[in-house]
Amino acid sequence: HTMTSFDELLQHAGAFGPFQKRIAFLGSLPILLFAYVLVGVVFIGNTPDHWCKIAGAAHVQENCGISAEEVRNLTIPHAGPRGSHSRCAKFDMDWNLSAVSCSDLSHWSIPGNTTPVSSCDEGWVFDRTRTTVVTEFVLVCDHAWLGDLNQACLAAGFFIGALVTGYLADRFGRKLCFVGSMLGLGVSGICIIVSPYYPLFLIFRCFQGFFAKGAWTASYVLVIEFFGSDNRKFVSVMSRTLYSTGMAFIPGLAYYMHSWKNLQLAMTLPIFIFLVYYWFIPESPRWLLSQRRTSEAMNIIMNVAKGNKRSIPANVQEMDLLVEQQQEIVPPSFKDLFRTPKMRKHTFIFIYAWFTSTVVFQGLLLRLGITGDNLFLDFFISAVVELPTGLIFYLLVDRVGRRPLIAAANLVAGVACLVVPFITLNMSWLKRCIAIIGRLAVAIGFETVNFTNSELYPTPLRNLGVSVCSSASDIGAVAAPFLLYRLANLWQELPLLLYGVMSLVYSGLVMMLPEMKGVDLPETIDDVENRGKKDMQEVGKPNNII
Repeated sequence: HTMTSFDELLQHAGAFGPFQKRIAFLGSLPILLFAYVLVGVVFIGNTPDHWCKIAGAAHVQENCGISAEEVRNLTIPHAGPRGSHSRCAKFDMDWNLSAVSCSDLSHWSIPGNTTPVSSCDEGWVFDRTRTTVVTEFVLVCDHAWLGDLNQACLAAGFFIGALVTGYLADRFGRKLCFVGSMLGLGVSGICIIVSPYYPLFLIFRCFQGFFAKGAWTASYVLVIEFFGSDNRKFVSVMSRTLYSTGMAFIPGLAYYMHSWKNLQLAMTLPIFIFLVYYWFIPESPRWLLSQRRTSEAMNIIMNVAKGNKRSIPANVQEMDLLVEQQQEIVPPSFKDLFRTPKMRKHTFIFIYAWFTSTVVFQGLLLRLGITGDNLFLDFFISAVVELPTGLIFYLLVDRVGRRPLIAAANLVAGVACLVVPFITLNMSWLKRCIAIIGRLAVAIGFETVNFTNSELYPTPLRNLGVSVCSSASDIGAVAAPFLLYRLANLWQELPLLLYGVMSLVYSGLVMMLPEMKGVDLPETIDDVENRGKKDMQEVGKPNNII
């Protein structure tokens, strides 16, 4: 009899049956919660309206029965956008308000432009309807940049996670890595709520990113390894759809929970439910085989067959699987990603692709927090619009091809970002529609890059290639809040121009990649290097004319 490879074994057990669909659904469920970890900052890190605190103002309000608004008119200049009160300045006058009698107030005139202005040295008064991390730690005005660190630390955790968790999942197994990460994610989520100091808060935020990345990676790898190579796009669609569903739930919860601590708690407690996966979900048989734990792997494959109502022929023996594993594997090295010209080109293009996708995607998302007329509604609408991303990707990726899909998506996104700043405010519905189309395009491009990245690397380098390139997306996520908030300080629409240009450049670069539609996955670096030459001979002219 002949040797059996794992994929052949999977064909016997069923490569895309009820068992796989069930495990894809269960494995993607935690993504509902990861969505919150990734974008919750829009709500818990939101900056509400704030003004300088004026000593004695409260006293005058109580005694004289005038409104807070009137006191504000007397004490704070109108310097904000659309004639609103300045958030960071007050009139520099000696308000000895406690000594003022109420009758005097009526004679006071509202100070003019010539009155000197000073910064808020006595602290701030916040719009009291909601508490956020910003109100808790007073991250406003000169300290506003500290607020950007909230998301940046999370993203830094993601970045470290991207480098470490691939190794952990290979070393200790997908399931253990997932369960351990979920435990860490839950605990660090609780620690965020109770941390009394902002630096401590940021450290736990970093841990959250680390564990979220670990759980996400491990669950994705675990699920994908149960599938035959033809059906992996099902997993992409499943996880993408649950991600968008999670996004759509967040604004609803945030709307009803006025305290950021309650919101954080509500999104953290369900994480602990997933610890039961330790008993409910099988370890990846591919991983067990790579660790030479053949009998355990065979048991799981038998269960897969049972779940798919198939049976594995008796002549397929465990020994064959063992023999296959005996060949020594050359460990992949970082250098291989850059050593040969084609690989080098692919790697650099993908690093740029991941970076840009994330900066633009996160930027458009966080932007809702600063443009928002109604943050909750805007966020909900854009999440709902994103729901069909997975489906559109599924229908187009094999029909249109990877390369045209990424290029077209980014072309649309780039144009949308460049158009929005120049639409006048009185056509805000048009502005919003175009921005939302742009976001949908970015999401589709993102999903396709994720899918294509793994196809352009040979098997031994596939995991490494994807994790190195996609870690650029975590660097993008660290940069995104700074790029957005600091540029928006200069002009609210400035970030969009940057996003537009980045997306258009990206759209051009992608056309320099080879098309992978209907092509076998490359097994060796030589496959990658020689592929274009074959195409050249067939066509007789270069195939990457932009």
